[in-house]
Amino acid sequence: MALVVVSIGSNIERERHVQICLDALHAEFGNLLISRVFESEPVGFEDGRNFFNLVTAFESDAGVGELQAWCKHLEYANGRRKISPKFSPRTLDVDLLTVGTLSGDIDGVELPRDEIVKHAFVLKPLAELLPEHRHPTNGERYADLWAEFDAGDQRLWPVDFVWQGQRISRAS
Repeated sequence: MALVVVSIGSNIERERHVQICLDALHAEFGNLLISRVFESEPVGFEDGRNFFNLVTAFESDAGVGELQAWCKHLEYANGRRKISPKFSPRTLDVDLLTVGTLSGDIDGVELPRDEIVKHAFVLKPLAELLPEHRHPTNGERYADLWAEFDAGDQRLWPVDFVWQGQRISRAS
């Protein structure tokens, strides 16, 4: 079993789609570790709708290709289109960040995902969820990567969020 870490984002019916995603992940993979939910301004998007972003982790023995296909199927089942432009609004974005300590091109998926060290909306929730875990290629702790990260104009802030009757995130 490997620890699988995924990022989740939505800027269309954000709360609804994040709820659906967490429900689906829980149903498929069981127990989830879940970061706080952050609202973030879009990076690279002309449409100004803010995102909800979070990171979740779970144990799985599924292969990388199988995990990637599952994530893409979930996106498409929730209204994401394969032909949508890269920086267009999305109901759901589910990206594999890491699968255990794997690195390189595995089943057509580059691991670890480079967004970990590029985007505050990925690194901050990851560093809060798994502060002592280490990036598979550079070996640095996620907490240290966040402490050294220059977020620049990548603003994000925690929001109140309830899933399955439990508050998983609180503003402030």
